[in-house]
Amino acid sequence: MRAATLPAPIRALPWSMLVTVMAITTFGLVTLYSAAGGHLSPWATNQAVRFAVLFAGMLVLSRVSVATWKRHAYTFYAVTLALLLLVELFGHIGMGAQRWIDLGIIRLQPSEFMKLAVVLSVARFYDTVPPGFISRPGVLIIPVALVAVPAGLVMLQPDLGTAMMITIAGTTMIFLAGTKMRWFIGAGAIVGALLPVAWGLLHDYQKNRILIFMDPESDPLGTGYHLSQSKIAIGSGGVFGKGFLQGTQSHLEYLPETHTDFIFSTMMEEWGMMGGLFVLLAYGYLVRWALNLGFDGKSMFARLVAAGLAMTLFLYVSINIAMVMGLAPVVGIPLPLLSYGGSAMMTVLILLGILMSIHRERFQTRHIGGL
Repeated sequence: MRAATLPAPIRALPWSMLVTVMAITTFGLVTLYSAAGGHLSPWATNQAVRFAVLFAGMLVLSRVSVATWKRHAYTFYAVTLALLLLVELFGHIGMGAQRWIDLGIIRLQPSEFMKLAVVLSVARFYDTVPPGFISRPGVLIIPVALVAVPAGLVMLQPDLGTAMMITIAGTTMIFLAGTKMRWFIGAGAIVGALLPVAWGLLHDYQKNRILIFMDPESDPLGTGYHLSQSKIAIGSGGVFGKGFLQGTQSHLEYLPETHTDFIFSTMMEEWGMMGGLFVLLAYGYLVRWALNLGFDGKSMFARLVAAGLAMTLFLYVSINIAMVMGLAPVVGIPLPLLSYGGSAMMTVLILLGILMSIHRERFQTRHIGGL
């Protein structure tokens, strides 16, 4: 059957992106199967079911128009901000942090939704600002507040990694909107001057993570244990890896959190540098696809949303991989679609659903509008 004879909604789907997402997730399921010692439970089966449900949800969200995302951007932001406040009052405490609202059936992590809400709300704001007013102080204070308030609330949980993602993605959008460089230079100088104060506000475990990042060998059996074992697992994999189900660091339980934060290390021990390159190239394709949508966006809103979501996806991947390789402090950011768990997977598939909305609008403009 020729592509031209297929229904327009089918032809409008970004098939190369969808295949890439399924390839990453399948590789993740294989790694989870190995991490469980060659068993589908407890991780691979649950992850597969979760992906199937969320993937279907992504396709449904892709049918939402870009105008609808824009119209409800502030509402989404306000609801998510209220949920963050509820976390401070009634949140579930796990692993020393208060990040979830326990609804009985599921545990909701509002900070994940805020990564998307900040992008949508900042994009909507700049869509209404004339170009000549973008760098004015009275205008600039609004997007800064849209980013800073939720980032501050997330820091109180405490969740340094997510707060960093919200701040970096939001700052990138403010820059891409056309804000003059002098504001970033001034902000950088203020942040630099406040670093000693920020250090004093960090929790002891956060300080230890930063110190271990700077000197990993100072406590290899204590605070630096995770990082040391992760680097051993990655290095021992070599070019082609030890082979499927042959990872000693993970199977002998030297490597902690093999199915969540350190799944990239688990994978590279068995699949080596070639497996790592596959994952990097696959994620790189997704980021590039998102950026291309931004370049071709019909409006300021579409362009900034695509760029902001591309940055969010890039931060997920880059922070996690840098973390497990000892190139960044351990901050608990999972590798979406590979790491076991629903929060990051849900966020990224919603993210991709929004991008598919922009892709569908572009397709309609090019193919249907040109008829």
